[in-house]
Amino acid sequence: MQAQVRHERWELAAPFVIARETYHYADVVVVTLAHEGAVGRGECTPTNFYGESVPGVMSDVRDLTARLVHGEGWDRIHDSAPPGAARNAVDCAVWDLRAKQSGRRAWELAGIPAPGAVRTAQTISVGDAACQAAKARALVATDGPDALIKLKLDAHDVVARVDAVRAAAPTATIIVDANASWSARLLETVMPALHTANIAMIEQPLPAGEDAPLVRIERRVPVCADESAHVSADLDALRGRYDIINVKLDKTGGLTEALRMAARARQLGFGLMVGCMEGTSLGMAPATLVAGSARFADLDGPLLIGRDRVPGLRYERGIVSPPDAALWG
Repeated sequence: MQAQVRHERWELAAPFVIARETYHYADVVVVTLAHEGAVGRGECTPTNFYGESVPGVMSDVRDLTARLVHGEGWDRIHDSAPPGAARNAVDCAVWDLRAKQSGRRAWELAGIPAPGAVRTAQTISVGDAACQAAKARALVATDGPDALIKLKLDAHDVVARVDAVRAAAPTATIIVDANASWSARLLETVMPALHTANIAMIEQPLPAGEDAPLVRIERRVPVCADESAHVSADLDALRGRYDIINVKLDKTGGLTEALRMAARARQLGFGLMVGCMEGTSLGMAPATLVAGSARFADLDGPLLIGRDRVPGLRYERGIVSPPDAALWG
């Protein structure tokens, strides 16, 4: 087996603003595995918030792939490696390689139904109410009145921003994402207004590790765990606090654990969301295998980039189709 790792920087079409930082680029790490004429690829996005960096992830990827090159089985390596971006890139490359070697699609190897087209959320960055409302109107104009909008918020003017976006998109499904920037008091204060505005979900309102108040707060709008939920082992402690779990491959450390996490979430009665970091279609493609069983899909990473890799996923009026074999899996 041969392995390569490289860093790619993709400029975003516009600055992407969330509660804790602003992004101008998607910095991704791509892993390529080659064996006996078959080639598999995987992509990850290192995340500063989780203590990751491009050099650090590339170093970790090289350590993992060196074990593969020396003949160690990936199943054994996977379960001894920590979750996160590095394992994600290698795991997805292994899935792709096995699919290419076998002549079967990745979902067949996983023993799950073939993924279909799903509606993906399209994200509106943090901004003032007028700016966010204008972006919501533009999304409805392109995706139709049943668009799925993900509204990024910080702790300021929450109700005003939500009301402005709802007025601009009266029939759209709207989810809000606070990226752990709210207090329990703020959540309790705005919950009735978000319920009145028919918000479908609140994603990670409180900081990870500070979400115990969710047990006592009346969740009139379902609450989703993102930063609080990385792998399946996290889920038992979240019962009674959250209603939905956001599965992201860069958190789980790849498709293998994402499938386990989705199965465990269903066992525990959680709803599912499938999310992403900023990245290209190569990074989104494996997540489509989980998206079919999810209540919400948020796989708009390539839409945030000014251009995507070719071939890429097909996006049309907010609908993303599963990957062709030439892209992944």
